[in-house]
Parts: sequence; C-alpha cells; structure tokens
Amino acid sequence: MAVKITAALGIAVLILNGCGTVNSVVRKDGDTARELRLIKTYCQSIPRVYSGVAFDFCALHAAPDPTGILIPVVLLDFAVSGVADTVILPYTIYRQAADGNISIYWRPDS
Repeated sequence: MAVKITAALGIAVLILNGCGTVNSVVRKDGDTARELRLIKTYCQSIPRVYSGVAFDFCALHAAPDPTGILIPVVLLDFAVSGVADTVILPYTIYRQAADGNISIYWRPDS
C-alpha cells in the first residue's frame, strides 16, 4: 500500500512540475522566463491572466522538439491549466493590474 501512495505522489509531483499554471503563477517571474527560454520559445511575454494556457501556447510556439514528446504533454496540460487558471482568476487579474505581463526576454532598453 505504501508503494502505491509513493508512486501516486511521485506522479502528482511530476505532473504539477510540468503544469503551465504552476510554472507561471507559483514560481518567480525569472524562473518562468528561464523555463521558456530553455525550450527556445518565440514568445516575448505572457499575460498573467490565464498564464498557464499562455505558457503552454509558448511551449508549442518554440523550436521543434526532436523527441516529439512535448506536444502530447502540452496538449494535455492545456485542459488542466485552463481549469486551474479559471480557479485562480481573481488573483491573476489583480497581479496583471499590479505587475503587468511576465517578460520572457529582458532587454536593456525596456
């Protein structure tokens, strides 16, 4: 029984670690930007409102994934992030008004 619980917790942690909402709301802005830069996205910034869905869109709008694993995972995460983003919508609206978009590429002139 303990093995099943440990396996379930391990799977839950892996899913939440890849969730766009967790990456864009819970983590710091710099960590979110770094994660998107690592996958070589073409996005310049993402809004805080529905940021998990925007994070997933930017993951798809990136350099091609040679393994082909990214696309099915991101498509599944669209649904999960959409629900999670809707639940935390009041918080993200406040953060959008207070802080603006999450910038992915920092430019000295901005």
